[in-house]
Amino acid sequence: MKYIKVGTASLNQTPLDWNNNQTNIIDAINTAKTNKVNILCLPELCISGYGCEDAFLAPGTLRQSLRVLSAIVPHTEDIIVAVGLPLLYQNRIYNTVALLVNGNIAGFVVKQFLPNDGIHYELRWFNTFPQNIQANIEIDNQQYPIGDIYFDCGGVRIGFEICEEAWVADRPGIKLAAKGVDIILNPSASHFEFGKHEIRKRFVLEGSRAFSVSYIYANLLGNEAGRAIYDGDAMIASGGKILASSKRFSFKSYQIVDAWVDVDLTRISQAQTSNWGPSDCIQIPFNYQVNPPQQNSPTYETWESSPTLKEEEFVRAVTLGLFDYLRKTRSRGFVVSLSGGADSSATACLVRLMVELGVAELGTKKFGAKIGFAIPAKKTINNILQLILTCVYQATENSSKTTKRAASTLANNLGAKYIELNVDSLVKNYVNLVSNAIKHKLNWQEHDIALQNIQARVRSPSVWLIANLNNALLLTTCNRSEVAQGYATMDGDTSGGLSPLAGIDKDFLRNWLRWLEHGATELTNIPALALVNQQTPTAELRPADMQQTDEADLMPYHLLNVIEKAAIRDRQTPYEIFCLLQIQFGEYDKQQLLTWIERFFTLWSRNQWKRERFAPSFHLDDNNLDPKTWYRFPILSGGYTEELAEMKHLAQ
Repeated sequence: MKYIKVGTASLNQTPLDWNNNQTNIIDAINTAKTNKVNILCLPELCISGYGCEDAFLAPGTLRQSLRVLSAIVPHTEDIIVAVGLPLLYQNRIYNTVALLVNGNIAGFVVKQFLPNDGIHYELRWFNTFPQNIQANIEIDNQQYPIGDIYFDCGGVRIGFEICEEAWVADRPGIKLAAKGVDIILNPSASHFEFGKHEIRKRFVLEGSRAFSVSYIYANLLGNEAGRAIYDGDAMIASGGKILASSKRFSFKSYQIVDAWVDVDLTRISQAQTSNWGPSDCIQIPFNYQVNPPQQNSPTYETWESSPTLKEEEFVRAVTLGLFDYLRKTRSRGFVVSLSGGADSSATACLVRLMVELGVAELGTKKFGAKIGFAIPAKKTINNILQLILTCVYQATENSSKTTKRAASTLANNLGAKYIELNVDSLVKNYVNLVSNAIKHKLNWQEHDIALQNIQARVRSPSVWLIANLNNALLLTTCNRSEVAQGYATMDGDTSGGLSPLAGIDKDFLRNWLRWLEHGATELTNIPALALVNQQTPTAELRPADMQQTDEADLMPYHLLNVIEKAAIRDRQTPYEIFCLLQIQFGEYDKQQLLTWIERFFTLWSRNQWKRERFAPSFHLDDNNLDPKTWYRFPILSGGYTEELAEMKHLAQ
C-alpha cells in the first residue's frame, strides 16, 4: 500500500486583487505543508480571480498574474501545488493551470472545454488548445511545457480536468484513465445554484470510480466578483467514496481539507480497465512524505441532508454574498427601506442571519475585523446589528398601522437601528406643484400610476441620504417576480446598490418567511415575522378604500412563477403556456388564464429597460432574469403581438 496525503482548498478571491489573492494562496499552501500534504489542488484562475471579465484582455492582467505566480513558486518547496492563472502564449490567451513541484514550475495545462452559456462567457477571453498537443512556452528565459499534458511526479501520475471539463460527455478523464493516471486534479470556479452540490458530488464520485483514480476537486469561495456566489465546495474521492469535503459557505478567507489516498489500491482496479502505453508524460522527481495513514478530514453533511435544503441554501448563499459585498465595497453597513411587507422584511432578516452565521464561525472580533469594524468580543449580535443595519419606515397617508407595526416590531426584534419618516407632505407638495403647473388637479381616476409612482420616488432621496451619511450600502428589495413584470418604480423602490432578492421569486420568499418565523434548524427563529406573514402583499400606494393588492395588480404569485419559468427558462410560446396552465390550474376559467398570460408577456416586453437598470443581483438558479449575465432580451421588440393573437385564436 502506497499512501499519499492529498489536499484541496477553497479560496475567497477577488478579481484583480493581487495582494489578497496571493496572500490567500500562500496561506493555503503553508497550511497544507503544516498538515503534511503532498499534493494540493487550488481553484481555477485563483491568481487573477475568475470574474475579471474583459480585464482578462488587458496585458497588465497577464503580467501581474505571472508576477504573482513567481512569488508563489518559492513557497512550494516539498509540496506539489496546482494553481490557476490566465496565460498568453503565441498571442493568444489561455485559461491554464500551473503545476508547481518542489519550488519549480513543472508545466502549464490548458483548459480545452470552455463554457459559453448562461453566466459563463469564457470564449470571449480565452482560446481552446488543440487536444493531444504539447508545446513549450518561454517565461523569463526559461522553457516550460504547455498544452494537453500530464505529469509523473516521483512515480505518481497526475492529470487534470479543469472545471467544465468534468461536465462534458467527452471528459478528459477518459483519456487520462487510459494513460494510467493515479490522481486527477480538478481546479474549478463552479458558481452556486440550488441543488448543484449533489451534481458535483456525483461527477466527483463517478470520476474516481470509473477512472480508478483519486479525484481532488477544488472550488472558489464567497462572492468573488459581485453576482456569482461560490460555495467553496471542495471534495476528495477515491474508489467511488468521498474521503473528505469542505464546509460549504464558509466566511473564512480559505479552507483546506485533506485525505490519505492509497495509490496502489486504485492501480489494482485500474489495471483491469486501462491499457497502459508508453509513458508520454512530463517526468518530475519528487520525494513523498509517506507516513502511516491517519483519520481523514471530516465530511460535512449536517444541514445539507435536511428536507428544507433549498431554504437553508438560500440563507447561506445570500448571507455569504452580502458579507463579501459589504467588505469588498468597504461599505459601513446596510440600509433597508423597511415597508413592513415581505420583501423588505426578508432583506432585513438576511442581514441579521449574516451576522449570526458569521459570528458563529469567526467569532465577534474577527467578524468585525473582516468587515472593517473594531468590535469587542463581549458585544452581542444585537450590538453588532445596531452598527451595521439601519431600517427606515417612510409613511404616506396610504400607509397602514399594520405595516408600521410590522416594520417597527421586526426591526426591534432583529436588533437593527430603526428610523421612522413621514414623507406625505413631500408627496402632496409634488402633486400640488405639478397640478398647478398643468392647471389640472391630479386624481386617482385619471392618474393612477403616476400618483402611485410619486410616492415610491419620494422615498428614495431620504433613504439615500441616510445611506450616504453612514457610508452604507442601500439594499433594494425587488424580487424576481416583480423584476419579470416591471412591478417596481424606477428610481423609487428600485433605488440601491445591490438587489439581494432579485434572483428569487415571491412565492418562494413568502414560504421562506413562514419557515423562518417558526424556527429554522440551526438558525434562530424570528417570531416577529408573524406580523408580516399574516398580511396580503400590497404596495400600499393607493388609498385604503381601493383595497390594492399585488396579486390583483398582477396575478397569483404561484401562477406567475409557472408562467415565468415556462416563458423565459423553457422558451415556450403563449399558447403552449396556456395549455400548461389549463392542466395545472383548472380552478381558473379559460378567459382568466388568457388575460394573465397576455399581461405577463406585455409587461415583460414593455419593461426590459427596467431590468437593464436594476441593481446587481445574486445568481441563485437557472431562472435568473439578469440581462447582463443570463437572459438577454431586446429593449425594443414586437411585444409578442402575433404570438398572443395566435394564442387567443387557438384557445377558442
